Amino acid sequence: MKRIFIDCVFFILLALLCSCESRSGVGAGTDNFKADSIYYARGFEIARFDDCTLVTLRNPWDTLKTLKRYVLVERDKPLPDSLPEGEIIRTPVEKAVFYTTVHSSMVAQFGCIDAIKGICEVQYVTDSLILERIADGRIADIGLATAPNTEKIIDLNTEVIIASPFENSGYGAAEKIGIPIVEAADYMERHPLGRTEWGRFYGLLFGEGERADSIFFATSERYNNLKELAAKSTYRPRVLLERKYGASWIIPAGDSYIGTIHADAGADYVFREVEGNHNVYLPFEVVLDKAYDVDLWLFKYNTNHEFTYEILKDEYMPYSNFRPFKERNIYICHTTRTGYYDDITLHPDRLLEDLIFIYHPELLPSGYIPRYYVPMK
Repeated sequence: MKRIFIDCVFFILLALLCSCESRSGVGAGTDNFKADSIYYARGFEIARFDDCTLVTLRNPWDTLKTLKRYVLVERDKPLPDSLPEGEIIRTPVEKAVFYTTVHSSMVAQFGCIDAIKGICEVQYVTDSLILERIADGRIADIGLATAPNTEKIIDLNTEVIIASPFENSGYGAAEKIGIPIVEAADYMERHPLGRTEWGRFYGLLFGEGERADSIFFATSERYNNLKELAAKSTYRPRVLLERKYGASWIIPAGDSYIGTIHADAGADYVFREVEGNHNVYLPFEVVLDKAYDVDLWLFKYNTNHEFTYEILKDEYMPYSNFRPFKERNIYICHTTRTGYYDDITLHPDRLLEDLIFIYHPELLPSGYIPRYYVPMK
């Protein structure tokens, strides 16, 4: 009920703002607009006018506030004399720099790989076509996402930067070079399909709105069919996720997209009562006390070596106190070798299927081959 109320208030304010701008001359000629239906995402709204498309991003840390507004205008048409308030982006974008491989992979899957001119932290790229272009110089290495090479960004004649925002932080020197920064806050969505739906916005940026819509609706249908399949099982194994990092164990909150997808796969996530859509950091002793007797333990990693029970025990001896360690019920996912992060945004249905195979293998056809998680040896 709260979600419906917030959505209604936000949309009414959006409509009033746009119409007021039109009457004042700021957005003349844009009184009539059509809002796209948004099904899972909470972070953005799309309003289509005769001569532009307005995309309004909600602040994920305060959803009654606006994070950013983008006015998309087709590049082959004259710029209208008056437009709604917002940062103007000519579409389709032809030269973009990406701070994360998640978003560059999405755009490549829309068939827009030619628009990818630079990527930060290229060591995390798994897409073979993108890797090929990095190797031959068609896609530039922009350095760290926290300290990108702004000179190189300028030299590439970049039209748009795609970056993930964080609370109370900015983009440093990149904010001063006059290039629009698209704040890709999809990772803050609570529902896996909410992240997928952000692809509809990115598709509009790169002139592939119809293809992005097609991927979203196909993924949504398959995801929900798999969710219904998992619901047929009355057994829900108790599950622990991730492992200790430094002094703390990083725990996904129960309402995060990770918590949601494990619940949809038919698992009883042991920290489901942790509120919010973010990660929390807990001492090892708290996790052990809560989860020592769970049925299964899943974690992701990105190291040069394969994890084994022996290596896990050598990393931290107390891990061996968990029941899944003793009974050899740990599943692991190497995020780079499997392309986990490249897939999870546009194709959460694939991860859901993997998890159903782990939790309820009897529900899937025999011979199913997991994409991401495998039993630890």
